[in-house]
This record gives sequence, C-alpha cells and structure tokens, in this order.
Amino acid sequence: MTPNDNRYKMNKEFHSDKAPEPVGLYPHARRVGDLLFLSGVGPRKRGTDSIPGVELDENGEIVFYDIEEQCRSVFDNVRSIVESAGSSWARIVDVTVFLTNIKADFETYNKVYAEYFADNRPCRTTVEISRLPTPIAIELKVIATIGDVQE
Repeated sequence: MTPNDNRYKMNKEFHSDKAPEPVGLYPHARRVGDLLFLSGVGPRKRGTDSIPGVELDENGEIVFYDIEEQCRSVFDNVRSIVESAGSSWARIVDVTVFLTNIKADFETYNKVYAEYFADNRPCRTTVEISRLPTPIAIELKVIATIGDVQE
C-alpha cells in the first residue's frame, strides 16, 4: 500500500446506533485503509448509564459486580460496532483487554472470551489497570479488517 493508493487515503469515523454512547469526544471506530480501529468499549447499555452486572452505592462506587455479565455485554457491544462499520466478528485480528482485578476476574473472563472467540482467534493482550473512566471492570480495544481484504 502506498500513499497514492485510495485505501491509504480512506479515513472514516463510525458511530453505532446500537452501542453505548462514547463518554468523551471520540468515535466508536475509525477506518484507515483496510483496518478498523475501535475506541475502548465497555459494558454500558446504549441510552443509559446502566452497567450490566454492576451495583453502585450512593457515591457511584462499585459495591458489587458480575464480571461474566460485564464480559458478555462488552463483547456484544464490540460486535455491534464492528458490524455497524461494515466488518464482522470473524474479522477481528487484535484485542487488548483491560481488567481492573486480573487476579479475581481472569479465569471467568478467559472462559467467556473462549466462548465468543471459539472460531476466530485474534491476537490478544490482557493487562490489569487500577481504574477505568466509568465504574466498570473490563474494557476492550479492538482492531479488525474491513473492506476487500482476502481472508
């Protein structure tokens, strides 16, 4: 691919009407050439601040969370975004996973991940971080192919 190639010049933002609204000034995804880069995706539901599997106290701090429910919601949100942008789950090539409690949550997250990615095995990095911008325990950063890429 060269700078004169039309694929190189393609740079487009995508916003899904099914995924939760971004919590800042960024798109759900951006296409550059034949790659689709997703912004960080959490488990919130569109049109609400509701987070599946999370119970908050009066100060907005997490009292209880169900990592399995959050994982399923995040994966569903990722699927909505890649499909809205014209890609698919099978075209995901790289996943970065951020967990706030890797010791307690890795086993469950890994089990759910294996269900969702049984037929597609993208590269994956999982890291523990101390906090995410909203009261969630997991966030994904994803890269997928899009367009006329040969599979």
